Amino acid sequence: MKKYTFLILLFACTCFISQAQTITEKPKLIVGIMVDQMKQEYLLRFYDQFGEGGFKRLVEEGFMARNGHYNYAGTSTGPGHASVYTGTTPSVHGIVGNSWYSRLLKRSVYCAEDTTARSVGGSIRNGRISPANLYASTITDELKLFTQKRGKVIAMSIKDRGSALPGGHLSDGSYWYDSSTGNFMTSTYYMKELPQWMKDFNGQNKAASYLQNTWNTLLPIAQYTASGPDDSPYERGFRGKDTPTFPYDLSTLKESNGKFGMLPSTPYGNTILADLALAALAGESLGEDAITDFLAVSFSSPDYIGHNFGPQSKEVQDTYLRLDRELARLFSALDAKLGKGNYTAFLTADHAVAENSVRMKNDGFRADNFAGRDFGKFLTEALNAQFGEGEWLERPGTNVFISHDLIAEKGIDLYEMQIFIAETAMKYPGVHMALTARDLVRNSYERGAKKLIQNNFHTKESGDVFIILDPAWQWGGAKGTGHGNPWTYDTHVPILMYGWGVKSGSSVREMHITDIAPTLSMLMNMRLPNGTTGQPIKEVFK
Repeated sequence: MKKYTFLILLFACTCFISQAQTITEKPKLIVGIMVDQMKQEYLLRFYDQFGEGGFKRLVEEGFMARNGHYNYAGTSTGPGHASVYTGTTPSVHGIVGNSWYSRLLKRSVYCAEDTTARSVGGSIRNGRISPANLYASTITDELKLFTQKRGKVIAMSIKDRGSALPGGHLSDGSYWYDSSTGNFMTSTYYMKELPQWMKDFNGQNKAASYLQNTWNTLLPIAQYTASGPDDSPYERGFRGKDTPTFPYDLSTLKESNGKFGMLPSTPYGNTILADLALAALAGESLGEDAITDFLAVSFSSPDYIGHNFGPQSKEVQDTYLRLDRELARLFSALDAKLGKGNYTAFLTADHAVAENSVRMKNDGFRADNFAGRDFGKFLTEALNAQFGEGEWLERPGTNVFISHDLIAEKGIDLYEMQIFIAETAMKYPGVHMALTARDLVRNSYERGAKKLIQNNFHTKESGDVFIILDPAWQWGGAKGTGHGNPWTYDTHVPILMYGWGVKSGSSVREMHITDIAPTLSMLMNMRLPNGTTGQPIKEVFK
C-alpha cells in the first residue's frame, strides 16, 4: 500500500514539475507577419500552386481560423496594424484611419506622424515617423516590459506605418523603405544612427538591382486560371506601357513610375523585405539567448499591386505565388537558425479588399463608384438651405467634422445638426448608414454594421457623423480597387498561427484579429496589452 501511495505521489510531483516547466518555457522568437491587402479567399484560390514551405506549412502544420474578421468599420493599413498588435479596435487605440482630420490642429494627421522625429539613414521628408499617436500599448511593448527591456523587438515594412505601429513605443528598431533612395531608414525616435548591419544591407543596392529585372509570371501564364484575363479594362497598369499585361520590363518602366518608388508596386518589394528580415535575424542575433525576441514583418507590396490591378488580376495571383516562396525562404532560415518548433509565428492581413465596383455594376450588381467630391457639395448645400450660409463643415467625407465654433456662435444645437447631416447623407447614392457621434457615445450596439462603426469611433479623434457605404460601393476610380468598409469582403482575412505552443487544426468559429495579441500574451504567460478587448483563441493551445 505504501508502495502504491509513493508511486501516486511521485506521479503527481512529476506532473506538477512538467506543468511548471511548461508555464515557464518560452519560444526563442515570435515572428509576426502581416500581409497588406490579403483576403482569406486567396489561400483557397491559389492553394494548389503554393509550395510546401510557405502558406501550406502554416495551414497544414499550424492553426487556421477559417472565419477570421476585422471587427470594426474602417478597414485600412494604419488601423489594421494597430489593431492586431494592441488587441483592440480604433475606439481604444485611436488610429482611426491612415490619416484623419484633427479638430485641435485644424489639419489632417497621418497615423504614424511625429513632428519631433527626424530622418535617420534616408530622405528628410520620410523621417518624421513614430508610434506617438497610439493610445494603447502593443504586444511588442508588453514583451519589452515583461523582459525588463532585454527582449529585442525589430519591426520592418515597405510602409512606415507597417513598421512603426507593430514595433510599438519601445521598439529597438523600426525600419521602412525610402522610395527616394531605395534604402531602408528609420527616425530619431528610435536611434541616432543606423546599425552597421543595416548600413551593410543598404550598401548592397538591392533595390537598384531588382529594378533591372523583368516581372513575368512565375509559372506559365496558361496555368493562372484562378484569375481573370491578363488584359482587363478594370486594371490600371504602369505608366509607359499601353496595356496592363505581362511582361513588365522594370528597367525601362521605372523612369516613368517613380524610379525607386516603383519597387513596392512589384513582387520584388516582398523579396527585398524578406532579404531584410534575414539580415535582421543575423545582425540583431534574434532568438540566440534565453529571452524571447520579436520580429515584426509587414509585406506591403500586395496592397500596391492590388490597388493597381484588382483582386481578379493575374498580377495579384503571381504576387501571392511569389510571396509564398519568400515565406518558405524565411521559415527555412528560421529553422536553420533556431530549430523547427522553437519559434512562434502568426500571419494575418491588415485588411482584405473589394471587387472593382464598375465591374460589379457592369455584371448587374447594385454597385458603383461613390462620388466623394460631390458628396461634400451636396451636404454643404443642404446645410446652407437649412441653417443659413456658413462654413459648417470643417471636413466632409465618411467621417464628417462640423465647425463647433460656428454652431456655438449661431446658437444651434449640435445634436440637431448631427441628426440633420446623418439623415441628409442617407439620401445620397451609395450611402448605407450614417450615425451621429452622440448616438455612438450614448448607445451600446451589440452586432451588425452599427457595432462595427462604434468600434471604429474614437471619442477624441473621430468626427460628428460616421458614414458607411452600401456593399460593393467604392470611393472613386474605375480601375483597380479599394477597401475601407465593414462588409465581409474587407473584413475576412487569414488568421494563421504556427510553431511553439500552437496546436495544429482549424475552426470555423468567428474570430477577430484583435484576438491575436491576447493569444500571444497567454502563450507567453505575460500581461495583456493595456487596451486589449480581444480574447485568446482557445483552439490554439495544446
